Amino acid sequence: MLVRVHRVSSVRDPETGRYGKMIELIEEKRVQASPRIPGAPETLMIQSMLQDLASYFQSMGLALAPPAKTKMILFLTEEEYEMLGVKLDVNEVYELVFEKGAIRFRSAYD
Repeated sequence: MLVRVHRVSSVRDPETGRYGKMIELIEEKRVQASPRIPGAPETLMIQSMLQDLASYFQSMGLALAPPAKTKMILFLTEEEYEMLGVKLDVNEVYELVFEKGAIRFRSAYD
């Protein structure tokens, strides 16, 4: 499954007093290209402009789609975060794999 890092926060464990990270992951959907409708060149130009405008609004966080739902929240100590072996950056997309009792993150678009 693909996940996008939505938020990374520094937190303090109330039981141990140690600092760690809270990482919020949301599901990333693969976007399929919309089909082109054959027609006049003007129609194709307008369709292209609308797609570009929608992409621009999405990049500014003004997407017309409903807000993403949180898929998973990880609370990790600094040591656990280092053991992941991956630096989870906000807005980066990773492939989340569960195998043999372990969670693995792989960069999705390398």
